[in-house]
Parts: sequence; C-alpha cells; structure tokens
Amino acid sequence: MEEVDYIVIGSGLAGISFCEQLRANNKSFVVFDNASQQSSAVAGGLYNPVVLKRFTAVWKCKEQLDLALPLYAELEALLGVKLDYKIPVYRKFASLEEQNDWFTASDKPILSEYLSPKIIKDNNPFIDGAFGYGEVLGAGRIDVKVLIDAYKSYLVQHGLFKDSVFNYDDLILEADAVQYENIKANHIVFAEGFGVHKNPFFKALPLVPAKGELLTIKAPDLKIDYVLKAGVFLIPLGADLYIVGATYEWKDLSGTVTESAKEELLTKLKKLISCEFEVVNQVAGIRPTVKDRRPLIGAHAAHKNMFVLNGLGTRGVMIGPYVAEQLYRFIENGTPLEKEIDIARFKL
Repeated sequence: MEEVDYIVIGSGLAGISFCEQLRANNKSFVVFDNASQQSSAVAGGLYNPVVLKRFTAVWKCKEQLDLALPLYAELEALLGVKLDYKIPVYRKFASLEEQNDWFTASDKPILSEYLSPKIIKDNNPFIDGAFGYGEVLGAGRIDVKVLIDAYKSYLVQHGLFKDSVFNYDDLILEADAVQYENIKANHIVFAEGFGVHKNPFFKALPLVPAKGELLTIKAPDLKIDYVLKAGVFLIPLGADLYIVGATYEWKDLSGTVTESAKEELLTKLKKLISCEFEVVNQVAGIRPTVKDRRPLIGAHAAHKNMFVLNGLGTRGVMIGPYVAEQLYRFIENGTPLEKEIDIARFKL
C-alpha cells in the first residue's frame, strides 16, 4: 500500500495550481487524470485584470496576479518551457461614448493601474480603428497547452501520475483517510472541471457548464503584436497565427467542434479585420462556470477529508493559484475560506 498526503483528481489549471501548493509545502501526492476534460487545454490563456465589456475590475484581480505570475515563473524554471508572454491587450472603441466610459473608469482607484488613459491610434490598414484603442496594463497570456503537457510529463517522470478513469465506487472512505486501489491518502481533492457532474460526492454543486470554441487562423498580412478585443478576442501566437474566440453554448455540451460556432466566430472576425486569412484549427471544451461567477471551493459536508476545487470559469490562469492557496490553507491550517468561494454558500 502506497501512502501519500493527497490524491488529486484532475490535472488542468485547477489541479496544477493545487499540486504546486503541495509541492511547495513538501506534501506527497498522486494525480489521476484521463484527459476527458478539455476546458483548460482549449483556454486562450489570457490574464487580464479588467472586464472589457463593462470596464470594471476582475474580482480580486491584484491578489490573483500577485500569486499567479510568480507561480508561472517558477513553473517555467521547473519545466524548462516558456509559458508567460507579456503582451498588451487593446480594447477597440466603437464610439466616442466608449472612449469617455474608458476615461471615467481609468480614474477609479481600483482600475487606475490597469487602464492606460492614453488613446492608442492604429494605422493597420486591415482594421477599422477609427475611435482608437484603450490599453490594459499588466496583461499577458499563459500558454496553457504547453503548461498542461509539460506538467503531465513532469508528474509522469516522477511517478506521480495515473492515466486512468477515476472510479468513484472504488473509493474507500475511512474516518481519517481515503483509500483508492493501492493508494492510501489523508485527503482527496477533486479538481476535475466539468467532470464533477458525474461525481456522486459533489454532483449537486450548481455548476453551469458552458461550451466554448476557438479558431486558429493564419493571416500573413495582419501583423499585429497585441491582443485585440472587439466582439471577439484576437490573440497573436507568432508565425502569422492568431486565436479567435470564444463562443458560449449552454445546450450542446458534446465537447466536439461545430460549424455553427465556426460561422459565429468568422462573422465577428470579418467585421473586425479585412485581410485574407485561413482557418487552420478549431477546438472545443466545456468550461466549469458558476451562476454567481465565483469558484466552488470547500469540504464535503459529511466526509471531512474530501474537498472540491472547481468552477474557475473563463479566468482559470488568474484565479487558479489564488483559490488553490486558499484551499490548501483551509485544509492544513484551518484558515476559513472566503465566503464568496466557499461551497457552503449553497444549501445542498
């Protein structure tokens, strides 16, 4: 029988963030994942402290970035890969009114360090930027696919990864431990994203799955080196490749790409750029979102050594490290969770 401190279910952004808490605190663990959930793998990876639709600050944005950015720097060193790409995010203005709303927002203390008060003029012949752009400061992109692939390789190399479906029926619950197959652990953490809807211990959580699809296009003439937000996000990857996204779909949760999503994105893209481009890839994934837009973190009501880390939504690269630290302190130190993220806020 192998004995560890933690069993972690899921190796997406939530699982990686929690494993890094464990690693930093010299806790032993093993991860189970069968790559059935793809929300992290298809994420655009932006970290952006501003809600660009309404010009408001993302919840706990400073606290999130203060934790997340050093973590990704550490992961770059650990894994030997490039993850963090500092890149400006521009919000295209559709009118003078939007310009004025931006100026008003940039004067607010919570936003002043993130919204540049200067209007950026762009002479790109393939974009109609008549009213200019507003620049978000302190933004960038994490290459989530590279992170997930490299982290899985690291876990495999160190004997910490089990590539298999987790069978809930085989989990043996003891008073102060859990046992699964030949592994005994003090705690188990479920960080399985949309997969939690099949989890008998946490399936009552009010997760609102939202399917998202992204396109990758090749546009040799476009030549932009910033993220552009205008109806869709346009994210440069280099080599004339750009991510275009994303869609939101609440009924079709198949995880497969659709022609309707492709057409929706292309319609918005053609309103934004006028150069020739080619679609070279399309991906889909199910985001684990929550109605109140706050994560689902906490302990099972009956099994005190069983925990959930879920509901990161569309901002997983920012919020994952923040809530993972909260959960770790809750388990190990008894530090209360913030009420906004504690699953106790829902009467299950």
